[in-house]
Amino acid sequence: MTVAARLTPIPDERSAPYWNAASQHILTVAQCSVCSALTHPPGTVCPHCGSTDPEFVFVPISGRGVVKSWTVVRQSFLPGFEVPFMLVDVEIVEQTDLRLIGRLLDAPEEALYIGRPVRVAFEDIASGVAVPAFVLEDQS
Repeated sequence: MTVAARLTPIPDERSAPYWNAASQHILTVAQCSVCSALTHPPGTVCPHCGSTDPEFVFVPISGRGVVKSWTVVRQSFLPGFEVPFMLVDVEIVEQTDLRLIGRLLDAPEEALYIGRPVRVAFEDIASGVAVPAFVLEDQS
């Protein structure tokens, strides 16, 4: 079976720093310049302190976390995804309730449980374009 090319992200002014860092295999999230809380994705208002002028700055994070939930996708509505695949909801260690969702690479569903340690990995989907994903912490 031939898998179609995946769609690539189209960064806007707000998300460009995130995607630029990801292309270098660095995971970043937005940090509020008012309260220093981390958030992803950044909005126009800080969800932690309520500042309407949060002047978010993207900062690198470890990419380590624990699985809070997951789902198995059995039908893809976008090109380039071979089904089935798993999406994991990961709470990042740097801040309670800082959550990211991404594909889980190279792990069977039976290996997952709530609280399972994972770390970031990157899928290079096009020249100069990488998307954060996750692998089990004890896998290379």
